Amino acid sequence: MLLFSMGCLIILTQQNLIKKVIGINVMETSIFLFFLSIGNIIPGGPPIIRPGMEDVVYVNPLPQALILTGIVVSFSVTAFALAIIVSLYRFYGTVYVDELMKMR
Repeated sequence: MLLFSMGCLIILTQQNLIKKVIGINVMETSIFLFFLSIGNIIPGGPPIIRPGMEDVVYVNPLPQALILTGIVVSFSVTAFALAIIVSLYRFYGTVYVDELMKMR
């Protein structure tokens, strides 16, 4: 919750678009950590089934696979957002939201 709150605070208070993208990444990371933590079982082992071990508690691998997909998507969205910010900087000469809104 602390990381998510920090990311939300960064997004709401900063005027620099690059800092806003960093805030979004902090929020995404906090969500990834949350899902991985709720998918973990303390006495659980890796989900490798061996003969003669039917009563062992296994960790669910599905949250890990979903988070890996989420990391890839967030990386591509971040790269796209930074490319748009670079284009805005080349066209307008600034990355601050207030100045961009005045120019618009």
